[in-house]
Amino acid sequence: MDKRIPWVRFPIKRLAVTILVYGTYCAVASFIIIFIFVYVQGNFSLDAIPWALLLEHTQLPVTLGLSFMAFFTARSWLFEWRNAAIEAEQLKSENLASRYQSLKDQLNPHFLFNSLNVLSHLVYENADKSVEFIQQLSRIYRYVLDIQGEELVSLDRELEFAKSYLCLQKIRLGTAMDYHIAVPHSGNLYLPPLSLQLLLENAFKHNVASTENPLLITISIKGQNLVISNNLQRKKTGKKEKNGIGLNNITKRYALISSVSPSIRESTDIFLVELPLLKTDVFSKIQPLL
Repeated sequence: MDKRIPWVRFPIKRLAVTILVYGTYCAVASFIIIFIFVYVQGNFSLDAIPWALLLEHTQLPVTLGLSFMAFFTARSWLFEWRNAAIEAEQLKSENLASRYQSLKDQLNPHFLFNSLNVLSHLVYENADKSVEFIQQLSRIYRYVLDIQGEELVSLDRELEFAKSYLCLQKIRLGTAMDYHIAVPHSGNLYLPPLSLQLLLENAFKHNVASTENPLLITISIKGQNLVISNNLQRKKTGKKEKNGIGLNNITKRYALISSVSPSIRESTDIFLVELPLLKTDVFSKIQPLL
């Protein structure tokens, strides 16, 4: 039964089957043993079997058997739940470690190199813009350091990070890109950390951004979801570009903490992702927004 009906997956079914099987086994085995014992002693013949007396004598061993069954069943249940909890924590720790390492890798030296390259030009061209650029860049890396130990971050913090990231891109690309964020104060709403950064990075990585064809990015709220969209104008390369890595990262992290998952849609001219907004109750249990 441990293999076919494990406690962790089917607790009610396993309990019912255990009581039925063990109760039947105790009753039948006890009755057979008492029947043979009393018959060997010559207390009755097969023509006159005292069924009521035999059943009465069967009650005590059945009760003892069921008591032992209850003890060992409870012991088995506790051990299985303990092992499942340990495995779940180990898997969770491994996933978290892998996830945050992946997140840190997203802001890679290539991004830093491009940012410093832009800054080196701004220093000579526009002192005010270079100061703004440095401030936004410092906010980005400060945010990455701050959220490394968190499973969720507030939507407000994530949006502030997105603004800093988009501001850097705006300084770098000028009129080749534009963005619009239409999200009111979010209150007690949460997202997996750096979800927006992964989506925004995908938009810049896979689409053309030029003065003639500017890249337009919009962030808004629709119902229970945060909607991130951009006009689709894919770069022409030798092989088809995919958005899979960043999107898989986000989808897997949602699977770790919630029963809801992101929605991804693509048309001929728009790429759109809807991220479910999450909330936490007073016990910090992660739940989908109701």
